[in-house]
Amino acid sequence: MEIYHVPASFPLPVRHFQRNSPSTSLSCSAAVVSSSSQSDKIESECRNRMFILGMGFVGQFFAQSLKKEGWAVTGTCTSIMKKKELEKRGFDVCLFDANEPDRLSILSTLKSYTHLLVSIPSIVGIGDPVLRHGDLLRSTLMDGNLQWLSYLSSTSVYGNCAGAWVDEDYPASPVSEVAKSRLAAEEGWLNLGSSLGLSMQVFRLGGIYGRGRSAVDTIIKQEPLSKFQKMRVSRQYTSRVHVEDICQALKASIYMPSISRIYNIVDDDPAPREEVFAYAEELIEKKWPTWVRRSTSSERAISCDKKGSSTGEKRVCNERMKTELGVTLLHPSYRSGLLSIIDQMENPFQSSPFQS
Repeated sequence: MEIYHVPASFPLPVRHFQRNSPSTSLSCSAAVVSSSSQSDKIESECRNRMFILGMGFVGQFFAQSLKKEGWAVTGTCTSIMKKKELEKRGFDVCLFDANEPDRLSILSTLKSYTHLLVSIPSIVGIGDPVLRHGDLLRSTLMDGNLQWLSYLSSTSVYGNCAGAWVDEDYPASPVSEVAKSRLAAEEGWLNLGSSLGLSMQVFRLGGIYGRGRSAVDTIIKQEPLSKFQKMRVSRQYTSRVHVEDICQALKASIYMPSISRIYNIVDDDPAPREEVFAYAEELIEKKWPTWVRRSTSSERAISCDKKGSSTGEKRVCNERMKTELGVTLLHPSYRSGLLSIIDQMENPFQSSPFQS
């Protein structure tokens, strides 16, 4: 099998699915462009323009990666404080809350963008907050320049599969209300993309980790487990993926667009959480032996607690990602992923630039 390696910089793919002819110069909305004239000029002349609905951990990492390659990137967040924080770090950010009518005008600016990544989770009892405004979204995208649309979902939609290997053709059977809401959102975005003739992909992500958000960081900071972390404690299998591999999968789909396709984005090693934390502690002890001897290592003790829920047992297959998108994982296992994270750390108390 010939393996495609995502290039550091790649051309915009031919617009196979867009009805309108691509514009040679895309104008920027005044609501989302940088205030400097130089940035205005760069953005107005840039053909590749990404809009990210939801600048969380993945969105921030992806935006920074694209900016290094010359893309114009705009993202959204819901609070003024977060907006100021992201702008200080060089991001172009808009305030957007699908539940606030006075902020829906941001959706009308999407017609200026060539690519759209949706990273806003659905809400139990409400559904996908953006798709609630489907008519506005559809009319905007129909008359716009969009050619690539992707939605970030979760492998939780498969439910409990008794440890079986599951691929994208495995029947989704979500157990939790959150996962059920995710699956409904997937269907909504796939239907929208198909009706508009856009390149549309759904990415089902495993447990996301990266610099600033990993077992290494959790142990060093002695942070308490979140609700979802506690639920994963006793699972025999947990599929995870490094944020760098999520980004290269997204880029590969831009280069090789498809219609209504679902991809599992996970690594090759669905290992139990206890094993991952034990390895992370070994790495920390090797690099900072004095600090580790002073620590209580309470995170590892908690990770060994067997009181968690095991309702999500499954091993998620990533073969479609590899064969169709040609992705060669940078971190096929948590071992290489955690090692790369700790190798970049100079101070165990240093905050990550991608901390959400």
